[in-house]
Amino acid sequence: MIPETTNHKHELTGDWSITGVVKQLGSLTNFLKRVGSNQNTRVNIDCTKINKIDMSGLQLLHVWRECVRIRGKESRLINIPEHMHRAIRSTGLGRSYLDSFPDVV
Repeated sequence: MIPETTNHKHELTGDWSITGVVKQLGSLTNFLKRVGSNQNTRVNIDCTKINKIDMSGLQLLHVWRECVRIRGKESRLINIPEHMHRAIRSTGLGRSYLDSFPDVV
């Protein structure tokens, strides 16, 4: 499934576990190429369609968001599924996602 990208929203989909993160690299790389020319300063990352995520996926997502930040854009996770909330809490990565999880430390 190809992620939807607009000027202010990027939709993530599919498997973000250790077995699926490699398949996510292409769409993330393509988005990073386009994000620099985008006029908006904020990118909302819609997580509704992430059906599986673990430490590997969370780490990739964190690095990707840092790359967006380096390009002068702010990113925010939106529509986060409960299973993703649980993964963030259980892996101890709350500090990396404080903008989306202010109550998780």
